[in-house]
Amino acid sequence: MNRLLLAISVTCLFLCQSAFAMQAQTADWPQWRGPSGNGVAAAGQDVPLSWSDTENVIWKQPVFGRGHSSPTIVGDRIFMATADEGKQVQYVIAHSRETGEELWRKEVSRGGFPNTHPKNTHATCTVACYDGLLFVAFHHDDKVTLACLDFDGDEQWKQDVARFAPRLYEYGYAPSPVFYDSNVIVAGDYEGGGFLAAYDRKTGKRQWKTARPKLLSFSAPVIANVAGSDQLLLSGCNLVSSYNPKTGKKNWAARGTTMATCGTMVWEGDLVFASGGYPKAETVCVNASTGKVVWRNNQKCYEQSMLAHDGYVYAVADSGVAYCWRATDGKVMWRQRLSRPISASPVLVGDNIILSVESGQTFVFKASPDGYEEVAKNQLGDEAFATPSVCGNRIYLRVASKTSGRRQEYLYCIGKK
Repeated sequence: MNRLLLAISVTCLFLCQSAFAMQAQTADWPQWRGPSGNGVAAAGQDVPLSWSDTENVIWKQPVFGRGHSSPTIVGDRIFMATADEGKQVQYVIAHSRETGEELWRKEVSRGGFPNTHPKNTHATCTVACYDGLLFVAFHHDDKVTLACLDFDGDEQWKQDVARFAPRLYEYGYAPSPVFYDSNVIVAGDYEGGGFLAAYDRKTGKRQWKTARPKLLSFSAPVIANVAGSDQLLLSGCNLVSSYNPKTGKKNWAARGTTMATCGTMVWEGDLVFASGGYPKAETVCVNASTGKVVWRNNQKCYEQSMLAHDGYVYAVADSGVAYCWRATDGKVMWRQRLSRPISASPVLVGDNIILSVESGQTFVFKASPDGYEEVAKNQLGDEAFATPSVCGNRIYLRVASKTSGRRQEYLYCIGKK
């Protein structure tokens, strides 16, 4: 009897471990900042922590055009936004997850490219995927267009969301779409009047639209279940704001950060965190139940988002210094100088943080309040603006290299062979 019970226990353990491994292998990265929108990879990822152009590379493929769109991985395909800046064409492209080869390239808009910051692109929005449909937002002809494609690149619908014509600061557009219930939600802030707008995913019919302040900002909205409810969180325009994602109605808004922010908000328990930006520098923690500020500091994470994990907030400021703050009161647990400038956002994989900087170097360090512990420093190409995507025991990196003055983007699949 004991042998039988032991055999059953071993079998159950094996099945559980096999199911866990299979889940890790088949997990997707369907939107900006991953499955939950908070930069945290699915549990159980077994990825290499060191790599180079020749070490732990499953495949490497050239990427057409230029963009900062992170890889979106669903099923057997990888999707990205990209742009031909010479011909002024914006595309969604699909690559094979198995080999990295380009499968198709779909033109979404042509002409009307605005002036933009040299570090920005005309394809910075990360493609969002839900139930076999792809969603992407592009800025062109003084407006933001939201497009829906299927897995084969066939257009399902396209809507001009709103006028978007910054003139005071011509820095371009960046926010990625987010999902809630049957809707896809897109945002845009500029001095002519910003917006939050929701569209039915299948039909493209607008469900609601909410006005935002007349100030420039670049952050993407995110949906978080905090303080007992689903809240749409968005920073920028001198505010940290919460909205009802069903209706677009404002729940609360706290004065904080600065006019322009780029990072997507994060949360831990009933606390939410935002940072910016321009023209001043501030990181702020807000209680999502009351909308009251809990703590502030004068650190600036402008383009890069932060991470919140296990009671602590991890951030890398524009100064190139990494911080660990206690979530409840902002106490500095440690600080460590890394490198700058930084545009990509950190990703948490297990208990490791992966952070790419603009030079193409990627730092790997422990997510621990006990002190900074570097695991590895890895170099790919000489330019990295896109945030890494991690799923199925693989790391996907969009980087660029310059040879004889010619810039070429590449997509790397990093994994254990």
